[in-house]
Amino acid sequence: MRYRRLGSSDLEVSEIALGSWLTFAGGVEKETTRTTTEAAFEAGVNFFDTANVYGIGAAESVWGEILSRHPRDSYVLATKVWAAMSDADQGLSAAQIAKQIDASLTRLQTDHVDLYYAHRFDVNVPIEETIEALQKVIEQGKARYIGFSEWTPRQIQACIDIAGPDLFVASQPQYSMLWQAPEAEVFPLSAANGISQVVWSPLAQGVLTGKYTPGQPVPEGSRFASQAMSAAKDLVFTDARLEAVQKLVPLAEEAGLTMAELALAWTLRRPELAAAIIGASRPEQVHANAKASGITLTPDLLAAIDDTLGDVPVKTPRLAPNAQEGVLHRG
Repeated sequence: MRYRRLGSSDLEVSEIALGSWLTFAGGVEKETTRTTTEAAFEAGVNFFDTANVYGIGAAESVWGEILSRHPRDSYVLATKVWAAMSDADQGLSAAQIAKQIDASLTRLQTDHVDLYYAHRFDVNVPIEETIEALQKVIEQGKARYIGFSEWTPRQIQACIDIAGPDLFVASQPQYSMLWQAPEAEVFPLSAANGISQVVWSPLAQGVLTGKYTPGQPVPEGSRFASQAMSAAKDLVFTDARLEAVQKLVPLAEEAGLTMAELALAWTLRRPELAAAIIGASRPEQVHANAKASGITLTPDLLAAIDDTLGDVPVKTPRLAPNAQEGVLHRG
């Protein structure tokens, strides 16, 4: 496993991070969550990504039990705030951030997280209030660093203009061979301000493993065969994308790689990235995906991938699910 510096922080994170979005929020049994998490440690993964909203606290709680058995300095832990935890609890107001960080720390059984993300931008709260609340979380020692997920370039720049470039160290966008949109604006803006990318869905929720065949039922035991883990299927699952992925299979085979290794190595080719977050429902998936760390794809192979995918990938900037345009300032 190789490691990269996370933005302007002093954190060294594994190129492959383990996430808990659709898997450990309820899609996978507790014992499998434990063995899969332990497999990550065995594979050299030191970066674990969750959010308060994943399973409405369930993912944080199960990881609190598992990760607390490891020395706190042996892993880098990230969680998030913004999404609705109840009818009355959502957003990035000062009150919500103060409440939710404490609740997350309790579930995670730790006194601090290494990285605290604003899960989306809150267009209903003055940006100055959100910045001050996040700064207070750091001042109190409850988080070491701050990040954001799926903010628009205008929102990112507005925060940098107020707080300076040092508040944020990480951006978490969707990014994969099939979803290349962040390259246009988010990557360069972030890089210019010392902010690394920690990308989600680098395997397009499993589509880039090649296990889904156009016109065929999804395989038993796969993510999209599970109601609990297929909630975001529509983001990536189309016949055109499945057909394009099947055309990539010979390229991977010729290079002596699995499709997962090809897809993850393609993602990690960008120096703007600190890590790619994988989801896993079995320990062997973690070990298989971890092998992508350190793989370098040749220029010829990268060109062949581009030619094969054609116009299938999403390349133009667009709003992420649940994101909104706009920035509210204090009157």
